[in-house]
Amino acid sequence: MEFRHLGRSGLRVSEIAYGNWLTHASQVEEEAAVACVRTALEEGITTFDTADVYAATKAEEVLGRALKGVKRESYELFTKVFWPIGPGENDRGLSRKHIMEGINGSLKRLGVDYVDLYQAHRYDYATPLEETLRAFDDLVRQGKVLYVGVSEWRAEEIAQALEIADDMGFDRLVSNQPQYNMLWRIIESEIVPLCEKEGLGQVVWSPIAQGILTGKYKPGAPLPEGSRAADPSGGGTIARGLRDEVLNAVQELAPLAEQAGLSLAQLAVAWVLQNPNVSSAIIGASRPEQVRENVKAAGVKLDQELLDQIDKVLAPVIERDPAKTVSPQTRP
Repeated sequence: MEFRHLGRSGLRVSEIAYGNWLTHASQVEEEAAVACVRTALEEGITTFDTADVYAATKAEEVLGRALKGVKRESYELFTKVFWPIGPGENDRGLSRKHIMEGINGSLKRLGVDYVDLYQAHRYDYATPLEETLRAFDDLVRQGKVLYVGVSEWRAEEIAQALEIADDMGFDRLVSNQPQYNMLWRIIESEIVPLCEKEGLGQVVWSPIAQGILTGKYKPGAPLPEGSRAADPSGGGTIARGLRDEVLNAVQELAPLAEQAGLSLAQLAVAWVLQNPNVSSAIIGASRPEQVRENVKAAGVKLDQELLDQIDKVLAPVIERDPAKTVSPQTRP
């Protein structure tokens, strides 16, 4: 396993992180989830990402039990706050009340005294940004949170948060968690340049496009039994990538991966890690062997000729428009 700094902070994270969106307490039984976490640790992954909203708070509980007994100083634990976790008016958003109650709930479910990174899961247009950032800063000063970041914020929103933090003496954001992969490159035009300038690192989700970049989905063929796309709880989030033109292009990547001595999944994860602004790529898994395969992408260097060939194959289907955003139904 290779390690990188989280942005310009002093925190070092594993190039490949393990995340449990749509898996723990949802698509995967707890025994299998624990086996995946243990395999991740055996393979050198030290960075684990979750969120209070995953599986309606149950995913945090499963991850906490899976990590029980592991020396706390030996791993980095990330979670998030924003989405509704209850029926109350204040069970959502980035108000001071919800953030303070949210971190206490997350710490209890995870069975720890602090998290390494606490992330605003979306931007809250109904709460003053100063209120959110002051609450985050207070959590840092209380020792419940070591670093703060955001997920799926626009460039202008990140810039505004940094300006406020500097003006008011708050802890600065150190990271952003966006979707990023060979097919979805929206962050490259505005987010990455800003974050490079300001010292934020990307902790990217969906490096294999929720399985599309593994090549297992064939154009014109039925969805594989047991796959994420075939599961009602997760299939709706990847419908955009199941178009035949996308699947055909992915199949054309297979010989390129073979020439590089990689599987398609390994090629996809390695491709994300070629971006120097990426601090870590989050993988998910329903079986330990998927973890073992994906971690082999750590430390892989792809030459420019191969990168150019990938771009040529995918050019007609790459999403680059920064105006596009993740829908409220997509909760990474």
